[in-house]
Amino acid sequence: MLLTIDIGTSNFKAALWDYEGNRLGFASAPMSHDGDTEQWLKGFKFCCLQLGNQDKVAAIVISGQGPTLVPVLANGAASDARLWFDRSAEDYQAEVSKVMGGYVDAAFFLPKILMIKSEEEDLYKHTKYFLGCPEYLAYRLTGNACSVFPSDGFDRWFWNDSVLKKLELDKSKFPSFIRPGEKFGILPEKTAQSFGFTGSIPVISAGPDFFAAILGAGITEPGQALDRTGSSEGINLCTENFVNENKLMSYKHPIKPYWNLSGKIDMSGFAIEQTSEILGLSNIKDFFAIARESENPAQRNAANALLEELCHKVKEIIDKMESTGVKVNLLRVTGGMSVNDYMNQLKANITGKEIQTLVYKEAELLGCAVIGSCFLKKYSSFKEACKKMVKIDKTFIPKV
Repeated sequence: MLLTIDIGTSNFKAALWDYEGNRLGFASAPMSHDGDTEQWLKGFKFCCLQLGNQDKVAAIVISGQGPTLVPVLANGAASDARLWFDRSAEDYQAEVSKVMGGYVDAAFFLPKILMIKSEEEDLYKHTKYFLGCPEYLAYRLTGNACSVFPSDGFDRWFWNDSVLKKLELDKSKFPSFIRPGEKFGILPEKTAQSFGFTGSIPVISAGPDFFAAILGAGITEPGQALDRTGSSEGINLCTENFVNENKLMSYKHPIKPYWNLSGKIDMSGFAIEQTSEILGLSNIKDFFAIARESENPAQRNAANALLEELCHKVKEIIDKMESTGVKVNLLRVTGGMSVNDYMNQLKANITGKEIQTLVYKEAELLGCAVIGSCFLKKYSSFKEACKKMVKIDKTFIPKV
């Protein structure tokens, strides 16, 4: 049995899986957006209590939001995290971009670290490690500090000795890299017992949430694309070759020898949450109900206008991708908005693409299970594991 973890922006999620891709348990805990890193450890403990079966867990696999930066102090505690949507380091992105030889957004790690060095000198001095979000939870569980390099092609957004020297950053604050599918470490006996685990439990990296979600959605062939919905929204397309487009990111796909082409929509889920509050609604489910059938024309029109806007943003990314010569054959939608058939059909109509949803909407958690199953040698490759473990639920055909 595998315990998989995904640290989202709004929720900490966990699930138990067998090696056939059957979910045996699910738990979640709400997260605040204030950068409190202790809530991740509390979320882990809460989910473990809810799920139980710790004596049957063979491995823990962790993914999470990013690029979220955690300055870790010498005592193991952390300063407030700089969450992925924090772009306050805009004054430093130009310097980083120049050193990296291409545009690096202010939300990424190095601009944030440069800002801390320049504007929070005491924090920089007392920071022992700079870690990402899932890396910090793994550090608290295992005592080992590791950075995760998602895949080849990510060089522009991470660091090496030469980059750190040019930016005059202290190399000792940057732990060595591991890759998705590699081990952070083992739960020490005392830590394992405190959470109810028995034996030597390995803690495995699944990389950032989008990497795990690609596998959890079964995106294994060129032309297949993932629409990962949540607080933000990301489109990830499997391509045969590297694509050079400045407004998109191209890096190695989890399935060799392919590449992944990605584009992002910031604040899509946040936009629905905020509009729901303005309309006096208690949850997103009520928002979709209003868009579909409200007798109040003003509310119905406002809800539909936002949904259509979000769908058109997805179409814009797909159009940008296809303008490079690649093709999107189908779009698998995962995450919070994938549960709503009305939205899925609207997205199919506007994008003109076949939409598929999954039996298990939390693709990050299933992707972690794919990675964990391969780590435990249950499958010989990610592709083989995906074929066995990923299950399609519904298909939506575009209506003209």
